[in-house]
Amino acid sequence: MSELAERANVTKRTIDYYTQLGLLKPKRSTSNYRYYDLSDLERLQFIEQCKRKHMSLDEIKRLIKEQENEWISEELEKKLRDINVDIQTILNNWENLDDRQKLLIKSKLSADSLSLIQSLIMMLL
Repeated sequence: MSELAERANVTKRTIDYYTQLGLLKPKRSTSNYRYYDLSDLERLQFIEQCKRKHMSLDEIKRLIKEQENEWISEELEKKLRDINVDIQTILNNWENLDDRQKLLIKSKLSADSLSLIQSLIMMLL
């Protein structure tokens, strides 16, 4: 925390306060110590930049939440595209199997897995 405070030119107390407000989210070591990485420094610099523009901490928190939601949405879209490619590959391979091979594979899937696969296929068609 000392290094982060020094690099961002703020006090450790400020970092604690921002953490309590949920503006910063430190990681935890295996021994449960808080630590901060480069993304935390960037966020702290963003917060300080917003404060210099006379934004309230509530406004800053809202902006950070919007950024997080946008990032989550982008990551979800990327994962869905990857899943779509995987499903298309599976479907293409599935079509090349004979009925006996298909039954054998189905018998090795759990009911939940089979249901999920069917749902994904329906969603993509």
